Amino acid sequence: MLNDTSTAAFLDQLASAAPTPGGGGAAAVMGAMGAALISMVARLTIGKKGYEAREEAARALLADSEALRSRLMPMVAEDAQAFETLMAAYRLPKDDEAAKARRSVAIQAGLKAATLAPLQCARAAAEVLRLAERAAGISHPSVISDVGVAALAGAAALRSAELNVMINVPQLKERGFADAAKSELEALTSECLPKAQTVHERVAAALSP
Repeated sequence: MLNDTSTAAFLDQLASAAPTPGGGGAAAVMGAMGAALISMVARLTIGKKGYEAREEAARALLADSEALRSRLMPMVAEDAQAFETLMAAYRLPKDDEAAKARRSVAIQAGLKAATLAPLQCARAAAEVLRLAERAAGISHPSVISDVGVAALAGAAALRSAELNVMINVPQLKERGFADAAKSELEALTSECLPKAQTVHERVAAALSP
């Protein structure tokens, strides 16, 4: 979706009455923005005089951030597809018991897909925060503020993806899957959200007069 449209067009779609793209797609975009900022920081650190010792780390950071951005971009469309599949399941006929049973199975499959899409985004957003932490340690001072913005974007993406998982979890009948999704989210947020705060504090300290 965002792979072949402008930012303005995406925002128009987001603001429309259409249910997709929605919060899940926005989470993916926020994560991708964080990854893109980390790539910029790495590129503007590579080759800078006096930062030769950080060059290898900056190049590794760039490779990881670009791979992550490539993962996040398709998640906009994937989240929309999962939602549309779920909505199609809800529209299935329920004229008799057999139809009701088929509809119920389809709804549960749709709910699972609609949970997995933002969970995948949450995993990637957590990785944005891990990369931001790495970037804070090697960034050229001229772009240290962008490291802070990347961390904030990653945190927003993670929290947003979390909400899009949790809206589906109560309706899942496969409680083992639901509980595993909740547990993974708790692990991701407890590990990575503090990184956003740490990076923000580090950047704020670097910018203090």
